[in-house]
Amino acid sequence: MANHPSAQKRNRQRIRRAERNKGVRSSVRSAVKKAREAIATGNAAGAKNEVRAAVRALARAASKGVVHFKAAARTTSRIEAALNKLARG
Repeated sequence: MANHPSAQKRNRQRIRRAERNKGVRSSVRSAVKKAREAIATGNAAGAKNEVRAAVRALARAASKGVVHFKAAARTTSRIEAALNKLARG
């Protein structure tokens, strides 16, 4: 347990940030999961919309620092590559 006032404040801030980040991280995971499922079904038109939503969610989370920017770029690259592979046939 934090004993100094400054340490207590940092702990309160940490808890608030963690709670806020949890929602963002959850929505990113859901968007990526939906995109991967849409690609797996083989529907290129529907998958394109889901991938676009996932890329946007990843970029937003990376800009907020919730997800590391290179992890977001890597995930974006992988789902876009899978979409392009689907579109090519």
